[in-house]
Amino acid sequence: MKPLNFPSYPLRFKEEEEKTWIFCHIRKRWLVSGPEEIVRQHLIHFLIEEREAPKSLISLEKQLIYNERRRRTDLVLYNAKGQAILLAECKAPEVPIKQETFEQVARYNMVLEVPFLVVTNGLKHFVCKIDLENGAYHFIKDIPSFPALVSGEL
Repeated sequence: MKPLNFPSYPLRFKEEEEKTWIFCHIRKRWLVSGPEEIVRQHLIHFLIEEREAPKSLISLEKQLIYNERRRRTDLVLYNAKGQAILLAECKAPEVPIKQETFEQVARYNMVLEVPFLVVTNGLKHFVCKIDLENGAYHFIKDIPSFPALVSGEL
């Protein structure tokens, strides 16, 4: 796998049952490792170590219902009041980020109404600030720090 556009983190891997496993920093358990999961684990470490996000406020694979169908988000970050403030969709590095990816995360956000969206394949990261009142959005340069996400001032 290509080096990702994240700092290097001490991800834990093991080989067992002819599979490679990765340890999830949030769920505290081993998961079958795949490119998308490696991207997600890098994003988790980035949010915690570089953006000051409390580990306890990160939720993975949150279930939601959209158009009467069950969906799962990759990552949701909450503030201390339990309000979702960031929704992230992770793809494998070989998966190009296309319009369909943005549409997927936008559909999820129709349910969650989160003010910040992140789409990443580990190589490219796209961050949008959502204006929920006016139905608008604009791209921002980088994933904001947790304090900036909480304040909403960017």
